[in-house]
Amino acid sequence: MSGNKVILGVISAAVVGAIIGLLVAPEEGAQIRKKIKKKTNSLAGDLIDALEKSKQSAKDAAENLKEEGSALKDEAVNKAAEYTDTAKREFNDFN
Repeated sequence: MSGNKVILGVISAAVVGAIIGLLVAPEEGAQIRKKIKKKTNSLAGDLIDALEKSKQSAKDAAENLKEEGSALKDEAVNKAAEYTDTAKREFNDFN
């Protein structure tokens, strides 16, 4: 989650910087509004792309964890069966 916060912070700072830069530029209001709209749309698209990548990374990580957990569960079940079989053999040998 902190990666998302960093991305959001960087993009927010870029938007604010762009808006301030445009507001102090010696241009007409209509041109400034057009530039602000264009830059905002561009940055919004970048933010959406970054969030989609983060979302996909989270999905991939969750799937990997699920697969690893399943493998560990299977290994634990197999080990438990081995220990049970060994204990039964030793108990039968003892009797």
